[in-house]
Amino acid sequence: MSPEWLLADGRHFVDGLVLSHPEQVERLARVCPDAMPSAVLAGDPCFDRMLAARPYRDRFRRALGVRSGQRLVLLNSTWNPEGLFGTGGGQDLLPGLLPRLAAELPADDYRLAAVLHPNIWYGHGPGQVRAWLDLARRNGLTLIDPVHEWRQALLAADLVIGDFGAVSYYAAALNTPVLLAADGTGVLDPEAPLARFVRRAPRLDPRAPLLLQVERGIGTHRPGPAAGFVTSAPGRSAELLRRHLYALMDLPEPPGRASMEPLALPSYRPGKVTSPLHVRTCAEGTDIVVERSTGHPAGASGDAHLAVHEETRHPGDLDVADVISRDGPADDLRLGSPGAWTDEVLRLHPHCSTAAYVSGPHTCVVRSRGRQGTFQLSADTDAGADADPAAYAGAFHAWLAYGGVVPEQGIVLRMHSAGRVHPFHVAASG
Repeated sequence: MSPEWLLADGRHFVDGLVLSHPEQVERLARVCPDAMPSAVLAGDPCFDRMLAARPYRDRFRRALGVRSGQRLVLLNSTWNPEGLFGTGGGQDLLPGLLPRLAAELPADDYRLAAVLHPNIWYGHGPGQVRAWLDLARRNGLTLIDPVHEWRQALLAADLVIGDFGAVSYYAAALNTPVLLAADGTGVLDPEAPLARFVRRAPRLDPRAPLLLQVERGIGTHRPGPAAGFVTSAPGRSAELLRRHLYALMDLPEPPGRASMEPLALPSYRPGKVTSPLHVRTCAEGTDIVVERSTGHPAGASGDAHLAVHEETRHPGDLDVADVISRDGPADDLRLGSPGAWTDEVLRLHPHCSTAAYVSGPHTCVVRSRGRQGTFQLSADTDAGADADPAAYAGAFHAWLAYGGVVPEQGIVLRMHSAGRVHPFHVAASG
Protein backbone atom coordinates (compact mmCIF):
# COMPACT_ATOMS: atom_id res chain seq x y z
CA MET A 1 0.00 0.00 0.00
CA SER A 2 2.53 2.55 -1.14
CA PRO A 3 2.25 5.23 -3.85
CA GLU A 4 4.85 3.59 -6.09
CA TRP A 5 2.60 0.53 -6.41
CA LEU A 6 -0.78 2.30 -6.53
CA LEU A 7 -0.24 5.51 -8.51
CA ALA A 8 1.01 6.47 -11.96
CA ASP A 9 2.09 10.09 -12.37
CA GLY A 10 0.42 10.81 -9.04
CA ARG A 11 -2.99 9.46 -10.09
CA HIS A 12 -4.72 6.17 -9.36
CA PHE A 13 -4.91 4.03 -12.50
CA VAL A 14 -7.26 1.18 -11.57
CA ASP A 15 -11.03 1.18 -11.45
CA GLY A 16 -11.13 -1.04 -8.41
CA LEU A 17 -8.55 -1.69 -5.70
CA VAL A 18 -10.13 -4.61 -3.85
CA LEU A 19 -9.62 -4.57 -0.09
CA SER A 20 -10.91 -7.20 2.30
CA HIS A 21 -11.24 -5.32 5.59
CA PRO A 22 -11.99 -1.74 6.81
CA GLU A 23 -8.57 -1.75 8.51
CA GLN A 24 -7.03 -1.78 5.03
CA VAL A 25 -9.23 1.11 3.93
CA GLU A 26 -8.13 3.15 6.95
CA ARG A 27 -4.48 2.32 6.31
CA LEU A 28 -4.79 3.22 2.62
CA ALA A 29 -6.26 6.60 3.58
CA ARG A 30 -3.19 7.28 5.72
CA VAL A 31 -0.43 6.07 3.40
CA CYS A 32 -1.85 6.81 -0.06
CA PRO A 33 -4.98 8.99 0.03
CA ASP A 34 -4.79 9.63 -3.73
CA ALA A 35 -5.71 5.97 -4.29
CA MET A 36 -8.83 6.12 -2.14
CA PRO A 37 -11.27 6.76 -5.04
CA SER A 38 -10.52 3.27 -6.39
CA ALA A 39 -10.87 1.44 -3.04
CA VAL A 40 -13.51 -1.29 -2.97
CA LEU A 41 -14.36 -3.20 0.19
CA ALA A 42 -15.26 -6.65 -1.15
CA GLY A 43 -14.03 -9.36 1.19
CA ASP A 44 -11.54 -12.09 0.30
CA PRO A 45 -12.59 -14.54 -2.44
CA CYS A 46 -9.62 -16.83 -1.75
CA PHE A 47 -10.51 -17.16 1.93
CA ASP A 48 -14.20 -17.61 1.09
CA ARG A 49 -13.36 -20.59 -1.12
CA MET A 50 -11.43 -22.14 1.75
CA LEU A 51 -14.25 -21.52 4.21
CA ALA A 52 -16.71 -23.20 1.83
CA ALA A 53 -14.40 -26.24 1.49
CA ARG A 54 -13.68 -26.76 5.20
CA PRO A 55 -16.25 -29.59 5.52
CA TYR A 56 -14.13 -31.60 3.04
CA ARG A 57 -10.91 -31.44 5.05
CA ASP A 58 -10.77 -35.21 5.54
CA ARG A 59 -11.05 -35.72 1.77
CA PHE A 60 -8.14 -33.38 1.13
CA ARG A 61 -6.11 -35.26 3.74
CA ARG A 62 -6.88 -38.60 2.11
CA ALA A 63 -5.91 -37.15 -1.29
CA LEU A 64 -2.45 -36.50 0.16
CA GLY A 65 -2.27 -39.97 1.66
CA VAL A 66 -2.44 -38.69 5.25
CA ARG A 67 -3.37 -41.71 7.35
CA SER A 68 -5.21 -41.99 10.66
CA GLY A 69 -2.97 -40.77 13.44
CA GLN A 70 -0.63 -38.98 11.02
CA ARG A 71 -0.11 -35.24 11.17
CA LEU A 72 0.41 -33.20 8.03
CA VAL A 73 3.19 -30.62 8.34
CA LEU A 74 2.94 -28.08 5.53
CA LEU A 75 5.93 -25.86 4.78
CA ASN A 76 5.49 -22.70 2.76
CA SER A 77 7.59 -19.86 1.44
CA THR A 78 6.67 -16.53 -0.04
CA TRP A 79 8.53 -14.91 -2.92
CA ASN A 80 11.10 -12.73 -1.22
CA PRO A 81 14.84 -12.91 -0.47
CA GLU A 82 13.91 -12.84 3.23
CA GLY A 83 11.45 -15.73 2.86
CA LEU A 84 11.92 -19.32 3.97
CA PHE A 85 13.14 -20.31 0.51
CA GLY A 86 14.85 -16.96 -0.06
CA THR A 87 16.81 -16.76 -3.28
CA GLY A 88 17.38 -20.49 -3.58
CA GLY A 89 20.55 -22.46 -3.11
CA GLY A 90 22.64 -23.62 -0.20
CA GLN A 91 22.23 -20.61 2.10
CA ASP A 92 18.45 -20.88 2.44
CA LEU A 93 16.76 -22.46 5.43
CA LEU A 94 14.25 -24.64 3.61
CA PRO A 95 16.50 -27.04 1.63
CA GLY A 96 18.46 -27.88 4.79
CA LEU A 97 15.45 -27.94 7.09
CA LEU A 98 13.49 -30.48 5.07
CA PRO A 99 15.93 -33.42 5.31
CA ARG A 100 16.21 -32.84 9.06
CA LEU A 101 12.44 -32.89 9.45
CA ALA A 102 12.30 -36.21 7.59
CA ALA A 103 15.11 -37.61 9.72
CA GLU A 104 13.76 -36.45 13.09
CA LEU A 105 10.01 -36.87 12.59
CA PRO A 106 8.83 -40.51 12.49
CA ALA A 107 7.61 -41.28 8.98
CA ASP A 108 4.39 -42.96 10.12
CA ASP A 109 3.55 -40.12 12.52
CA TYR A 110 4.10 -37.23 10.14
CA ARG A 111 3.51 -36.42 6.47
CA LEU A 112 5.47 -33.58 4.84
CA ALA A 113 4.37 -31.28 2.03
CA ALA A 114 5.48 -27.87 0.77
CA VAL A 115 3.86 -24.92 -0.98
CA LEU A 116 6.25 -22.56 -2.76
CA HIS A 117 5.08 -19.25 -4.20
CA PRO A 118 4.46 -19.50 -7.98
CA ASN A 119 7.17 -16.92 -8.63
CA ILE A 120 9.76 -19.17 -6.97
CA TRP A 121 8.95 -21.79 -9.59
CA TYR A 122 8.93 -19.17 -12.35
CA GLY A 123 12.07 -17.36 -11.22
CA HIS A 124 14.31 -20.40 -10.75
CA GLY A 125 12.60 -22.89 -13.06
CA PRO A 126 10.85 -26.14 -12.05
CA GLY A 127 13.94 -28.27 -12.75
CA GLN A 128 16.15 -26.19 -10.47
CA VAL A 129 13.59 -26.13 -7.64
CA ARG A 130 13.14 -29.90 -7.83
CA ALA A 131 16.92 -30.37 -7.90
CA TRP A 132 17.36 -28.25 -4.76
CA LEU A 133 14.64 -30.27 -3.02
CA ASP A 134 15.55 -33.67 -4.46
CA LEU A 135 16.67 -35.23 -1.17
CA ALA A 136 13.58 -33.95 0.60
CA ARG A 137 11.35 -35.43 -2.11
CA ARG A 138 13.08 -38.80 -1.80
CA ASN A 139 12.48 -38.52 1.95
CA GLY A 140 8.74 -38.27 1.34
CA LEU A 141 8.07 -34.57 0.73
CA THR A 142 5.26 -33.74 -1.69
CA LEU A 143 5.49 -30.47 -3.62
CA ILE A 144 2.02 -28.95 -3.89
CA ASP A 145 0.68 -27.24 -7.01
CA PRO A 146 1.08 -23.56 -6.03
CA VAL A 147 -1.88 -22.38 -8.10
CA HIS A 148 -4.65 -24.98 -7.94
CA GLU A 149 -4.05 -27.13 -4.85
CA TRP A 150 -2.36 -25.06 -2.13
CA ARG A 151 -5.66 -24.10 -0.47
CA GLN A 152 -6.69 -27.75 -0.15
CA ALA A 153 -3.31 -28.61 1.37
CA LEU A 154 -3.66 -25.72 3.81
CA LEU A 155 -7.07 -26.96 4.91
CA ALA A 156 -5.61 -30.45 5.39
CA ALA A 157 -2.62 -29.31 7.47
CA ASP A 158 -2.10 -29.93 11.19
CA LEU A 159 0.83 -27.51 11.37
CA VAL A 160 2.23 -24.88 9.03
CA ILE A 161 5.93 -23.97 9.09
CA GLY A 162 6.40 -20.81 7.11
CA ASP A 163 7.34 -17.17 6.91
CA PHE A 164 5.63 -13.81 6.66
CA GLY A 165 3.67 -14.64 3.51
CA ALA A 166 -0.07 -14.88 3.03
CA VAL A 167 -0.19 -18.68 3.39
CA SER A 168 0.99 -18.47 7.00
CA TYR A 169 -1.57 -15.76 7.74
CA TYR A 170 -4.37 -17.73 6.12
CA ALA A 171 -3.34 -20.73 8.21
CA ALA A 172 -3.64 -18.66 11.39
CA ALA A 173 -7.04 -17.39 10.23
CA LEU A 174 -8.14 -21.01 9.79
CA ASN A 175 -6.99 -21.69 13.36
CA THR A 176 -4.15 -23.95 12.20
CA PRO A 177 -0.97 -23.87 14.32
CA VAL A 178 1.86 -21.90 12.71
CA LEU A 179 5.60 -21.85 13.42
CA LEU A 180 7.61 -19.12 11.72
CA ALA A 181 11.11 -19.94 10.50
CA ALA A 182 11.63 -16.58 8.74
CA ASP A 183 9.95 -13.38 9.92
CA GLY A 184 10.93 -10.87 7.24
CA THR A 185 12.06 -8.22 9.68
CA GLY A 186 11.86 -4.82 7.98
CA VAL A 187 9.85 -6.07 4.99
CA LEU A 188 6.32 -5.58 6.33
CA ASP A 189 4.32 -2.48 7.14
CA PRO A 190 4.57 -2.48 10.95
CA GLU A 191 0.96 -1.31 11.25
CA ALA A 192 -0.46 -4.16 9.17
CA PRO A 193 -2.24 -7.05 10.94
CA LEU A 194 0.16 -9.41 9.17
CA ALA A 195 3.09 -7.67 10.85
CA ARG A 196 1.38 -7.93 14.25
CA PHE A 197 0.80 -11.63 13.61
CA VAL A 198 4.46 -12.13 12.70
CA ARG A 199 5.62 -10.37 15.87
CA ARG A 200 3.46 -12.63 18.07
CA ALA A 201 3.67 -15.96 16.25
CA PRO A 202 5.78 -18.76 17.79
CA ARG A 203 9.13 -19.40 16.14
CA LEU A 204 10.85 -22.51 14.86
CA ASP A 205 14.54 -22.67 15.73
CA PRO A 206 16.08 -24.54 12.77
CA ARG A 207 19.22 -25.29 14.79
CA ALA A 208 17.41 -26.99 17.68
CA PRO A 209 15.87 -30.50 17.71
CA LEU A 210 12.73 -30.35 15.59
CA LEU A 211 10.38 -33.04 16.87
CA LEU A 212 9.80 -31.40 20.24
CA GLN A 213 9.21 -28.02 18.57
CA VAL A 214 6.67 -29.52 16.19
CA GLU A 215 4.85 -31.35 18.98
CA ARG A 216 4.83 -28.22 21.13
CA GLY A 217 3.62 -26.08 18.21
CA ILE A 218 0.60 -28.33 17.77
CA GLY A 219 -0.06 -29.07 21.43
CA THR A 220 0.15 -25.53 22.80
CA HIS A 221 -1.66 -23.75 19.98
CA ARG A 222 -4.23 -21.14 20.94
CA PRO A 223 -6.49 -19.31 18.47
CA GLY A 224 -5.33 -15.79 17.59
CA PRO A 225 -7.02 -12.70 16.14
CA ALA A 226 -5.94 -13.26 12.52
CA ALA A 227 -9.35 -14.46 11.29
CA GLY A 228 -10.96 -11.16 12.22
CA PHE A 229 -8.65 -9.19 9.89
CA VAL A 230 -8.63 -11.43 6.81
CA THR A 231 -12.11 -10.38 5.76
CA SER A 232 -14.94 -8.29 7.12
CA ALA A 233 -17.45 -10.05 4.87
CA PRO A 234 -16.89 -13.82 5.14
CA GLY A 235 -18.78 -15.72 2.47
CA ARG A 236 -19.83 -12.55 0.60
CA SER A 237 -16.91 -11.72 -1.67
CA ALA A 238 -18.53 -13.15 -4.82
CA GLU A 239 -21.63 -11.03 -4.23
CA LEU A 240 -19.67 -7.83 -3.52
CA LEU A 241 -17.23 -8.28 -6.40
CA ARG A 242 -19.97 -9.00 -8.92
CA ARG A 243 -21.89 -5.94 -7.79
CA HIS A 244 -18.84 -3.73 -8.31
CA LEU A 245 -17.91 -5.22 -11.68
CA TYR A 246 -21.39 -4.80 -13.13
CA ALA A 247 -21.52 -1.26 -11.79
CA LEU A 248 -18.28 -0.51 -13.65
CA MET A 249 -19.90 -1.83 -16.85
CA ASP A 250 -23.08 0.12 -16.10
CA LEU A 251 -25.06 -3.09 -16.50
CA PRO A 252 -27.69 -4.73 -14.28
CA GLU A 253 -26.53 -7.80 -12.38
CA PRO A 254 -27.79 -11.15 -13.68
CA PRO A 255 -30.40 -12.95 -11.58
CA GLY A 256 -29.37 -15.54 -9.07
CA ARG A 257 -26.70 -15.67 -6.43
CA ALA A 258 -23.11 -14.86 -7.22
CA SER A 259 -20.82 -17.81 -6.70
CA MET A 260 -17.26 -19.02 -7.13
CA GLU A 261 -15.76 -22.25 -8.38
CA PRO A 262 -15.45 -24.69 -5.45
CA LEU A 263 -12.05 -26.07 -4.59
CA ALA A 264 -11.46 -29.24 -6.60
CA LEU A 265 -10.60 -32.54 -4.95
CA PRO A 266 -6.92 -33.13 -5.86
CA SER A 267 -5.67 -36.37 -7.34
CA TYR A 268 -4.50 -39.06 -4.93
CA ARG A 269 -0.84 -38.41 -4.12
CA PRO A 270 0.33 -40.55 -1.21
CA GLY A 271 3.74 -39.97 0.26
CA LYS A 272 6.51 -42.03 -1.27
CA VAL A 273 9.83 -42.49 0.53
CA THR A 274 12.62 -43.88 -1.63
CA SER A 275 15.43 -42.99 0.79
CA PRO A 276 16.44 -45.81 3.15
CA LEU A 277 14.30 -46.01 6.26
CA HIS A 278 15.80 -46.87 9.62
CA VAL A 279 13.22 -49.00 11.43
CA ARG A 280 13.07 -49.57 15.18
CA THR A 281 10.87 -52.40 16.46
CA CYS A 282 9.92 -54.06 19.70
CA ALA A 283 7.76 -57.20 19.72
CA GLU A 284 5.85 -58.87 22.53
CA GLY A 285 3.60 -61.71 21.46
CA THR A 286 1.55 -60.51 18.50
CA ASP A 287 2.08 -56.82 19.32
CA ILE A 288 4.88 -55.05 17.48
CA VAL A 289 5.89 -51.42 18.02
CA VAL A 290 7.28 -49.85 14.84
CA GLU A 291 8.97 -46.50 14.29
CA ARG A 292 10.51 -45.50 10.96
CA SER A 293 12.53 -42.47 9.90
CA THR A 294 15.19 -41.54 7.37
CA GLY A 295 17.68 -40.84 10.16
CA HIS A 296 18.62 -41.92 13.66
CA PRO A 297 16.67 -39.66 16.05
CA ALA A 298 18.27 -39.05 19.43
CA GLY A 299 16.89 -41.39 22.05
CA ALA A 300 15.44 -43.88 19.56
CA SER A 301 15.36 -47.42 20.87
CA GLY A 302 14.42 -50.93 19.76
CA ASP A 303 15.80 -53.58 17.46
CA ALA A 304 16.85 -52.01 14.19
CA HIS A 305 16.62 -53.02 10.57
CA LEU A 306 17.01 -51.17 7.28
CA ALA A 307 14.09 -50.90 4.85
CA VAL A 308 14.81 -49.73 1.30
CA HIS A 309 12.48 -48.95 -1.59
CA GLU A 310 13.57 -50.60 -4.83
CA GLU A 311 13.57 -47.18 -6.51
CA THR A 312 16.27 -45.84 -4.21
CA ARG A 313 18.69 -43.40 -5.82
CA HIS A 314 21.67 -45.47 -4.70
CA PRO A 315 21.60 -49.14 -5.80
CA GLY A 316 24.14 -50.02 -3.11
CA ASP A 317 21.43 -49.41 -0.51
CA LEU A 318 19.71 -52.57 -1.77
CA ASP A 319 22.77 -54.68 -1.03
CA VAL A 320 22.55 -53.90 2.69
CA ALA A 321 18.77 -53.77 3.06
CA ASP A 322 16.97 -56.15 5.40
CA VAL A 323 13.61 -55.35 3.82
CA ILE A 324 13.12 -54.27 0.20
CA SER A 325 9.77 -52.94 -0.98
CA ARG A 326 8.10 -51.40 -3.96
CA ASP A 327 4.54 -50.38 -4.78
CA GLY A 328 2.35 -50.86 -7.80
CA PRO A 329 -0.66 -52.69 -9.20
CA ALA A 330 -0.68 -56.44 -8.63
CA ASP A 331 -1.15 -56.98 -12.38
CA ASP A 332 1.79 -54.84 -13.56
CA LEU A 333 3.11 -56.94 -16.44
CA ARG A 334 6.54 -55.31 -16.29
CA LEU A 335 7.16 -56.82 -12.86
CA GLY A 336 5.34 -60.10 -13.27
CA SER A 337 3.19 -61.04 -10.31
CA PRO A 338 3.94 -59.88 -6.74
CA GLY A 339 5.09 -63.43 -6.06
CA ALA A 340 7.50 -63.36 -9.00
CA TRP A 341 8.86 -59.96 -8.00
CA THR A 342 9.47 -60.96 -4.37
CA ASP A 343 11.23 -64.15 -5.52
CA GLU A 344 13.46 -62.16 -7.88
CA VAL A 345 14.36 -59.62 -5.17
CA LEU A 346 15.54 -62.31 -2.76
CA ARG A 347 17.63 -63.90 -5.54
CA LEU A 348 19.21 -60.59 -6.55
CA HIS A 349 19.98 -59.42 -3.01
CA PRO A 350 21.32 -62.21 -0.77
CA HIS A 351 21.47 -59.95 2.31
CA CYS A 352 17.76 -59.15 2.11
CA SER A 353 15.50 -61.17 4.42
CA THR A 354 12.08 -59.82 3.39
CA ALA A 355 10.64 -58.55 0.11
CA ALA A 356 7.33 -56.68 0.21
CA TYR A 357 5.20 -55.72 -2.79
CA VAL A 358 2.64 -53.06 -1.82
CA SER A 359 -0.33 -53.69 -4.10
CA GLY A 360 -2.88 -51.32 -2.55
CA PRO A 361 -3.44 -48.76 0.21
CA HIS A 362 -4.02 -51.51 2.79
CA THR A 363 -2.37 -54.66 1.38
CA CYS A 364 0.99 -56.09 0.46
CA VAL A 365 2.50 -59.45 -0.54
CA VAL A 366 5.57 -60.53 1.41
CA ARG A 367 8.17 -63.23 0.88
CA SER A 368 10.56 -64.09 3.71
CA ARG A 369 13.86 -65.85 3.13
CA GLY A 370 13.88 -69.41 4.40
CA ARG A 371 10.08 -69.70 4.39
CA GLN A 372 7.96 -71.37 1.77
CA GLY A 373 5.74 -69.23 -0.48
CA THR A 374 4.37 -65.75 0.06
CA PHE A 375 2.15 -64.13 2.66
CA GLN A 376 -0.69 -61.71 2.12
CA LEU A 377 -0.79 -58.86 4.65
CA SER A 378 -4.15 -57.10 4.86
CA ALA A 379 -5.07 -54.27 7.22
CA ASP A 380 -8.17 -54.78 9.36
CA THR A 381 -9.71 -51.46 8.39
CA ASP A 382 -12.91 -52.26 10.26
CA ALA A 383 -10.83 -52.30 13.45
CA GLY A 384 -9.25 -48.93 12.61
CA ALA A 385 -6.06 -50.08 10.89
CA ASP A 386 -4.75 -47.40 8.55
CA ALA A 387 -0.99 -47.45 8.03
CA ASP A 388 1.48 -47.80 5.19
CA PRO A 389 1.48 -51.49 4.17
CA ALA A 390 5.28 -51.32 3.99
CA ALA A 391 5.20 -50.64 7.73
CA TYR A 392 3.16 -53.83 8.21
CA ALA A 393 5.89 -55.65 6.29
CA GLY A 394 8.46 -54.22 8.71
CA ALA A 395 6.39 -55.37 11.68
CA PHE A 396 6.01 -58.84 10.15
CA HIS A 397 9.75 -59.02 9.47
CA ALA A 398 10.49 -58.18 13.10
CA TRP A 399 7.87 -60.65 14.39
CA LEU A 400 9.44 -63.45 12.36
CA ALA A 401 12.88 -62.48 13.66
CA TYR A 402 11.53 -62.83 17.21
CA GLY A 403 10.54 -66.41 16.36
CA GLY A 404 7.00 -65.93 15.08
CA VAL A 405 5.44 -68.73 13.03
CA VAL A 406 2.37 -68.24 10.84
CA PRO A 407 -0.18 -70.99 11.58
CA GLU A 408 -2.06 -72.68 8.77
CA GLN A 409 -5.20 -70.65 9.45
CA GLY A 410 -3.27 -67.37 9.46
CA ILE A 411 -2.84 -64.91 12.30
CA VAL A 412 -3.68 -61.32 13.28
CA LEU A 413 -0.75 -59.14 14.32
CA ARG A 414 -1.09 -55.73 15.96
CA MET A 415 1.27 -52.98 14.85
CA HIS A 416 1.64 -50.02 17.21
CA SER A 417 2.54 -46.88 15.28
CA ALA A 418 1.63 -43.18 15.20
CA GLY A 419 -0.06 -43.49 18.58
CA ARG A 420 -2.54 -46.05 17.30
CA VAL A 421 -2.95 -49.82 17.04
CA HIS A 422 -3.19 -51.24 13.51
CA PRO A 423 -4.33 -54.89 13.38
CA PHE A 424 -3.48 -56.72 10.16
CA HIS A 425 -4.14 -60.24 8.93
CA VAL A 426 -1.32 -62.50 7.78
CA ALA A 427 -2.19 -65.47 5.57
CA ALA A 428 -0.24 -67.76 3.28
CA SER A 429 -0.95 -66.72 -0.32
CA GLY A 430 1.20 -68.92 -2.53
